[in-house]
Amino acid sequence: MTHPAHQAQSSGAAAAAPTKPILSVADLAVSFDNGSGPRVQAVAGVSMTVHPNQTLAVVGESGCGKSVTAMSTMQLIPRPPGRFDRGSILFEGEDILSYSESQMLKVRGGKIAMIFQEPMTSLNPVYTIGDQIMEAILLHQKVGQDEAWKLAIQAMKDVGIPKAEDRMRAYPHQFSGGMRQRVMIAMALACQPKLLLADEPTTALDVTIQAQILELLRELQRTRGMGIMLITHNLGVVAENADVVCVMYAGRVVEYARVFELFDNPLHPYTRGLFNSIPLLTTRKHRLTTVEEVVRDPAQFKLPGFAGDLVPWWPDPPKGVVPTLAPDRDEYALVQVAPTRWVGCFNTPWVESHPSPRPDLDYRREDA
Repeated sequence: MTHPAHQAQSSGAAAAAPTKPILSVADLAVSFDNGSGPRVQAVAGVSMTVHPNQTLAVVGESGCGKSVTAMSTMQLIPRPPGRFDRGSILFEGEDILSYSESQMLKVRGGKIAMIFQEPMTSLNPVYTIGDQIMEAILLHQKVGQDEAWKLAIQAMKDVGIPKAEDRMRAYPHQFSGGMRQRVMIAMALACQPKLLLADEPTTALDVTIQAQILELLRELQRTRGMGIMLITHNLGVVAENADVVCVMYAGRVVEYARVFELFDNPLHPYTRGLFNSIPLLTTRKHRLTTVEEVVRDPAQFKLPGFAGDLVPWWPDPPKGVVPTLAPDRDEYALVQVAPTRWVGCFNTPWVESHPSPRPDLDYRREDA
């Protein structure tokens, strides 16, 4: 299907044999019990894919559903109050939402690993670093204590922790923030996972340590070929590290594209609002433009050059912008507007009659 009046330009990716996605999220919806009130829809129809050796950056403000999507992939959503309303999460072709807890124990930490935002709340303060890394190794690999000890030391060396054997006997409070984050990476990667979920892995770290952690993840990805879902709100981190970008707002995907195409030409008003709210060294402004100012502008809800009745979706659009919607259907649809671009649009009768494939971009940047 070709919606656009023009074709998206290639971003210069080197030709390579296509790969099957490691992870394929399709129309995932997750809600939470709200006591006596209506359920809170944290994720409302999210679709995305991650390929081997690819970094998918999931971008958006706090509360948009980024972490809930990642936690759902690990089946870490407490049920109740959480509930998977619809959709699937295919990992290596199997829907892990149908897995039992015993099946997930074999996947979680072994084939899929996760780095959480704050390492001090993820590490147990009463166990040594060595014990905590060895626990993951002993759970997922058929090795004895001595071999697990050696593998844990090697994992710490791989992430650049000096005097690894001595530090194995240390406790989390004896490490700096950057070193604790390295320990979390060592724990996550000790079992050679095929997919790494990195949820704000550099939050609260200074810029120098942040760069070291991200470079470490890139190097480990290159040597192991794993896919990475990088959850962040930092567009600078996205520009330096991502291959593909998924922009989320209010539990929905509002834009999905190759990283350079997104930065060169953001199509959704929310994406443009994110870029406009970043200070630039080359431009002097009395005040920054906010996201709200962008999405309140009716002119931002036009997609010039694209065929059909395409109006970017927004939960509370400017007056006079909302088009006629398809009857008895969700007002939102993720529409492929170019071969490598998807935009969240209002579900008009025209959109309803032109169904789009779910986003799937087998793309790596040349400098990766």
